Amino acid sequence: MEPNLIQVINALGKEKNIPKETIVEAIQAAILTASRKKYGTEENIEVEINMQTGEIEAYLYREVVENVEDASRQILLKEALEYDETIELGDEFAIRLDVAELGRIAAQTAKQVIVQRVREAERAIILKEFGGRIGETINGIVMRMERGDLIVDLGKAEGVLPQRQKIPGERYNRGERVRALIKNVVDSSKMPQVILSRTDPLFVAKLFETEVPEIYEGVVKIIKVVREPGQRSKLAVVSRDSNVDPVGACVGIKGIRVQAVVQELRGEKIDIISHTDVVRDYIEKALSPAAISRIAVNEEEKSAWVVVEESQLSLAIGKKGQNVRLGSELTGYQINIMSEEEYQRTLKEQQEEAETEKESYSKSLEEISKIRGVGEKTASAILNAGYRSIADLASATSDALSAIPGVGVKTAEKILQSAAELLKEAAEKQAEADALQESAESEENHETGNPDGSEMHQESDPA
Repeated sequence: MEPNLIQVINALGKEKNIPKETIVEAIQAAILTASRKKYGTEENIEVEINMQTGEIEAYLYREVVENVEDASRQILLKEALEYDETIELGDEFAIRLDVAELGRIAAQTAKQVIVQRVREAERAIILKEFGGRIGETINGIVMRMERGDLIVDLGKAEGVLPQRQKIPGERYNRGERVRALIKNVVDSSKMPQVILSRTDPLFVAKLFETEVPEIYEGVVKIIKVVREPGQRSKLAVVSRDSNVDPVGACVGIKGIRVQAVVQELRGEKIDIISHTDVVRDYIEKALSPAAISRIAVNEEEKSAWVVVEESQLSLAIGKKGQNVRLGSELTGYQINIMSEEEYQRTLKEQQEEAETEKESYSKSLEEISKIRGVGEKTASAILNAGYRSIADLASATSDALSAIPGVGVKTAEKILQSAAELLKEAAEKQAEADALQESAESEENHETGNPDGSEMHQESDPA
């Protein structure tokens, strides 16, 4: 039976990918635990395994003394001489234990220790191997489904492809091959979980790295990937070699390279664009396949207005805003889209508003220039300070006016005085005009036989 132990060690090591030395240490620890459970925890016991024969040997060691003070670690010389006539004081006396007599409970304890040690070794190997592969793609076989999550056999470990990390609409059967990105490794209470993903943008980048040698070699670099899984992805690529077209390298002859990625992503549309530092050009490319008429960019606010022909409007926006949303995410600019017709209408409204503002400004400038001692330059400064009429100036304070560039304290007081006088004159003229109008209306009412100015109604004669 013992030679079979070597076979078990070798088989277990191969199955779990654990060094056989680790398994041997686990068995030794298990036998030691079981022995101490039977003979006492204070006993000095050592366990050895003969890797040639598979024999397990356990020894209990005690020091040879004249007087025993610690029975768990010492033995009387006369007792030791009964077993070995050559033994002397101070020597270690080894008593071989019969491992087969450890008993059922001790054997169960040994089994638990072995299982625990093997599991710990397996955990360490998984964390070390897969923890260093986060961000890589891996192939596996679907084992089963648990609450919508796929449990995948990765060979040395089990992977979990959560429901939210699956491409919408894709289905898998038991035994089917699946390729995914290693997104994370979580050390759970049972065994480490290798979390997989097929929706991460990095998954698309890694698929292209597999299909495009220029990317793998570093000649072509993927700057950024944005995607809505199962619908559309956009990639910005750049070439380190002027002789290599980055977009053409990713597409491949007759589209063979990009089609391989599309097939893996279950038909997801992929737009590949050449990255550029020219913002206008980058935004235009990011909105492909739509044709752009004109672009206005605000680099400070990181926003852009894009104008397209009416026929290109739905294409530029995309289904449920998908194309413009991905374009904004790819470029880092908030992209707003309008049709040519809407643009022309908006442009006309802005021009009309500008003309109205210009007329209002000219009228205000003319009015303020009527104030004594105020020239066109001073009037412009007053307008720019927010005073648009003589009434505004009349209600201002001397301190507020003197704060305007080019207007001193004395000038401010003169302006206030002149504004008040002009306002008074205007009020008097308005009062005279109102009186004349009232007089004219009164004479008219007398001529029409309606001195009180009320309306007259003629009742109809009932026939």
